[in-house]
Amino acid sequence: MDDPNSILSPGMLVRHPAEPDWGTGQVQSNIGGKVTVNFPNKGKVVIESSRVMLVPVFDR
Repeated sequence: MDDPNSILSPGMLVRHPAEPDWGTGQVQSNIGGKVTVNFPNKGKVVIESSRVMLVPVFDR
């Protein structure tokens, strides 16, 4: 699998592995290797899938 973030879809919850203080974010979109996530303590962030592998959160 070339892009491990390709499984992420809008509404899914994720964490940024290098930025735990951002909290658990919600995926807004995943288009062309760019994942837009709204984090509670950072706001909306566009993540390059080739640079960061987001961690899905399945339980809170």
